[in-house]
Amino acid sequence: MNSTEALMEKWEVQLRKGTLELAILAALQQRTLYGLELLKLLQSLPSTTITEGTLYPLLDRLKRDELVDAQWVQEGDSRPRKYYQLTPLGTQKLTDLTRLWRQSVTDIEFLLANPGPQPLQKTGA
Repeated sequence: MNSTEALMEKWEVQLRKGTLELAILAALQQRTLYGLELLKLLQSLPSTTITEGTLYPLLDRLKRDELVDAQWVQEGDSRPRKYYQLTPLGTQKLTDLTRLWRQSVTDIEFLLANPGPQPLQKTGA
């Protein structure tokens, strides 16, 4: 791996770390998922592919922070599954993070669309 590839990989890892909480809260928006179901959903999206070793500690932290709630559910003869859902505090955090995410994307899109050496002032907002 050359230095450019290594830099890109490092950047992708940092970006993923910074957005995983938002991705998990968004995935649990208005639905309840058990851990493996959530993992498969996140792994189906290129920018949120993670391992169990990353997901479950993050879910534990979100639970400690009272952003998600979890409960064990026994379904038939299968092993019980731990289902996760947003708490009211988690829903508020999702709203706040979504606003920050959208503003960041808007700001970066502005900068990408306006390259050049001249100082720019963004109008509006």
